[in-house]
Amino acid sequence: MIPERIYLDHAATTPLRPEAKAAMDEGFRLWANPSSPHAEGRKARSLLEDARERIKAALEWDGEVIFTSGASEAAQVAFDGSQSTEGAFISTIEHSAIDLAAFENRKVPVLADGSINLFLLNKALIDDELTPNALEVGVLDVAIQHINSETGNRQNIKDIRTTIVADEDRLIVDCAQSAGKYPIPSEADMAIISAHKLGGPIGVGALLVRDFAQLDPSGGQERGYRRGTENMPCVLGMAAALEACTDPYVAPEVLEPLDALADECRKLGGTWLSDRLSDPTPYIRAIAMPNMSATAQVMRFDMAGIAVSQGSACSSGTMKTSRVLEAMQVEPEVAANTIRVSLGWNTTRAEVERFCEVWLEMAKA
Repeated sequence: MIPERIYLDHAATTPLRPEAKAAMDEGFRLWANPSSPHAEGRKARSLLEDARERIKAALEWDGEVIFTSGASEAAQVAFDGSQSTEGAFISTIEHSAIDLAAFENRKVPVLADGSINLFLLNKALIDDELTPNALEVGVLDVAIQHINSETGNRQNIKDIRTTIVADEDRLIVDCAQSAGKYPIPSEADMAIISAHKLGGPIGVGALLVRDFAQLDPSGGQERGYRRGTENMPCVLGMAAALEACTDPYVAPEVLEPLDALADECRKLGGTWLSDRLSDPTPYIRAIAMPNMSATAQVMRFDMAGIAVSQGSACSSGTMKTSRVLEAMQVEPEVAANTIRVSLGWNTTRAEVERFCEVWLEMAKA
């Protein structure tokens, strides 16, 4: 059975898992403030701390966990805790959860295959002309998205860590698209996660920190590293969602129709962006249809009952050519025709097959 509507925009947000909803219901029943000293508050605190340990176990993270309202706040805590962004670098394809304007002169280019240019990263970290504040800052940060939210390309975090020669320099990895699907890179000093990308609730996430000494306290909650009452019900939902993630995240048979579509796409003169990537992941696909703009495709798919997107959710509303594809030097005519299809925990093979049928109908029209 194919539902009336097919949702294939899971990289933007994915439906709440039933396990997460059940956990949240329990959290709402025990709704007290975890910071309160009375019995109700202590019960809430116990549930919160239990969820913290469960999340660490599910992610195989042996460091600390700071709960936040999502990936954007986790990134803010990471950079605010290190006092400034004057000694930090990001790639040119980072998600807008990172304050991109703050890094205007400290963006490291990527190669055409989507991987960060390690030579230029190394040069940026050691060349005083490129980092005029390096001597003042002392510690440098590098922030990189583990899996790109528009193309699905995965960065080689081990190689990036090797490039960061100084042991005291910190590697901050945005794992919003990879948590629950791939292991958190052991080379990360800090990792950003977001619950709603893996079947948890919207409005909660976490900053994983190797050592609290890497941050300066900035608030009254979360051991002093965050301001605001902890969202205990949603934290319980995030823990349950992580525990419900499977390996692989999406069954291989669900993905198979896309492999067949890739061959047809190439024959018709389209572009399968995964062909160009250094390490493509299966859950996010960027596909360029010949002779039809991405804007028109998104609208026509929507009319056919299928939700896809043009780039990330934070920028797709503008209907502009993706800055990520521009940074990867994708030809303008290809970039203008590229849509993103992303699969989630509840995507079925029938839904993927239907998408492929509609894509071919549109491409051959």
